[in-house]
Amino acid sequence: MRQTPPSITRRQRDARVILLRQEAPAQPSLGQPCNGCGVCCAAEPCPLGILVSKRRQGRCRALRWDAALSLYRCGMVSHPQRLWPWLPTWARATVSRWARRWISSASGCDATLVGSPAQR
Repeated sequence: MRQTPPSITRRQRDARVILLRQEAPAQPSLGQPCNGCGVCCAAEPCPLGILVSKRRQGRCRALRWDAALSLYRCGMVSHPQRLWPWLPTWARATVSRWARRWISSASGCDATLVGSPAQR
């Protein structure tokens, strides 16, 4: 079994670095409405993100930056055809609604991550 060197604290070992745009909004408090900060999806994919990204860890492939609104959005909600190019035109709106429900977009922030800006 691998042991952690005594000089590394548990917090340092569990720390992850996620990269987000500076102009993204700050993470809302737990339970507050989503504001598109991108923290949760940049840290790990949700169940839909696992399906789309084909991975269980790391940044979700569906995370998209919306420059016009200066926030992050789920690509499966905003433009599912970009992630699933084989998706028929008639199914796009249905998949978007399905994705919105699956990611529980109206339930509020559930990211328990504590972020801090990068040190320069």
